[in-house]
Amino acid sequence: METQTKILVLCGGKFAFPTLQLLAYEKFICGIGIGKASESIIDALEREAEDSNIGFKTFQDKKSISGMREWIDGIQPDYIFCISFPFLLPEKVLAYGEQKFINFHPAPLPQYRGSMPIFEVLKNQETETAICAHFMNSAFDEGNIIFNDPVTIEAGDTYGKLTVKLSNRMAQVAFNMANMLAFASSIPNQPQDELLAYYYEKPGLSDTYINWNRMTTEEIIALINACNPWNGGADASLHGEQVKIIMASLLDEPHDNQPGTIVSVNNRICIACRDDQQLAVEIISTDYGIMTAVQYSILHPEKTGVLN
Repeated sequence: METQTKILVLCGGKFAFPTLQLLAYEKFICGIGIGKASESIIDALEREAEDSNIGFKTFQDKKSISGMREWIDGIQPDYIFCISFPFLLPEKVLAYGEQKFINFHPAPLPQYRGSMPIFEVLKNQETETAICAHFMNSAFDEGNIIFNDPVTIEAGDTYGKLTVKLSNRMAQVAFNMANMLAFASSIPNQPQDELLAYYYEKPGLSDTYINWNRMTTEEIIALINACNPWNGGADASLHGEQVKIIMASLLDEPHDNQPGTIVSVNNRICIACRDDQQLAVEIISTDYGIMTAVQYSILHPEKTGVLN
């Protein structure tokens, strides 16, 4: 009887839950390591690990990584899968075994390196993303690629919708990878093309802020979707008040206003954009709370104004 392949999973939170559930059901998982997650997520995983007699350890900061190699040596997995694990693994850990560490990156590589590629593909108005399986080295997202598994981005996908879609797809991709490792003597892979490579830093305020004078309506909508819900919406200024626009659509009606001018406020907040179209804002977040355009119009009965 063949021995089941043992896989240890390093993860960063609930994004990996469907993968953990499927791999555990199929008897692949021998250990779970989690980094920098909430107490509720850590407690839930720890209870599941105890009930299933699976090794478990938390790595809440970079300093705690110093004990990872000894923990891995004690469990003796055949392979280590990483899914949104927040810390770079040092050479001491990677020396556990050549081509033993496989990362599952939620975007195509090498074009979308970085910690938040889901935000970037939506902001860039991509119609397709991917889950990239690649061997790990001592640099973020730079190891040899095993495959890029394509995932379609649907019109209207937000950061939240695409994250759930990728999380569910990740489970099947990781399961397929586990089966490949169980039956293949070697896994084909290739170096990343550095001419196509781009590393995105974690988004800051300048990345999430709407620039009415420079951005088209479609670019603004893409940014809003990319910020929902992780940033609570795209940042903007409305009547001198800092707000976050959570949901909006394109209103194909011409105007003769400067970009950023409020054309009307009724069941939607209609804002003039630079491409002679309007942004129809439906839900925003203000200091008063999250509200619809109708609720906002009650607080601000004026019909026009300028966004700064």
